[in-house]
Amino acid sequence: MKLTQPHYRAINMQIQLFEKTQAPSHHNLLSKDGCAYYYPEVIDEVSSKQLFDKLIESFDWQPDQIYLFGKKVTTQRKVAWVGDANCSYTYSGIKKQPQLWTSELLLIKTQMEEIAQWKFNSCLLNLYHNGNEGMGWHSGNETELDSTAPIASLSLGATRKFAFKHKLDKSVSSLFLENGSVLIMQSPTQEFWNHSLPKTKRPLPARMNLTFRAINPNHELPK
Repeated sequence: MKLTQPHYRAINMQIQLFEKTQAPSHHNLLSKDGCAYYYPEVIDEVSSKQLFDKLIESFDWQPDQIYLFGKKVTTQRKVAWVGDANCSYTYSGIKKQPQLWTSELLLIKTQMEEIAQWKFNSCLLNLYHNGNEGMGWHSGNETELDSTAPIASLSLGATRKFAFKHKLDKSVSSLFLENGSVLIMQSPTQEFWNHSLPKTKRPLPARMNLTFRAINPNHELPK
C-alpha cells in the first residue's frame, strides 16, 4: 500500500487528535530512485517533551552494539527495540528481541500508520545524548524488513541535520529534522539511498528518534 496523498493529524498526550493548520511538505526530497516526505510540527512542543520524558522511563535503554570491520563496537548512543512478539531484528550482526509496546507508543504508531498509509509492527528508538553522537551512512535494508514498506521516523528533542546519499552516483540531499516532525521514506528509497545523522560540535540537547518499521515475522535468516 503506497502513500498517495500525504496527510497527518497531530498528537497530544491526552490521546486527542487535532488537525494542524500548517500543511506538511509534499515535496519529494529525493531526485530519483525513491520518495521521502517531511512533515513539520506533527506533535506540538509541550506534548513532544511529555512524550520524550515518558519514553525515557518506559524502556530498557542499552548502548547499541555493531560490528565495524569485523570488530564489535559499543556506542554511546542508546537504543530500544520494541515490537510484536515475533519481531526480532538483526542488524550489523547483532540480534535484538523486542520489548513490549506501551500505550503511548501504540498511540504514536497508529498516527504514523495514518501518515504513511501502512501497518507497522515494530519500532527502533535511538537516543542521542548530544551532538557528539550520530549515525554514519547506512540504509534500512535488513533482510527481515518488508522491502515494499515505508519507514516512518518521528523526531523528538534537538533539531539535527539528516542527509541522504545515493549509493551509485553519490549525490547528496539533506534537511534538518525538527522537534515533533516526521520523515516518511517510501520504497525503494532504502535500496538506492544511504542516510546518516552527522555529528556536530555545536552544543545540543538530547534527541530521540523513533523509526516505525514493518518486519516480516515469518522471515528466517540463513544459517
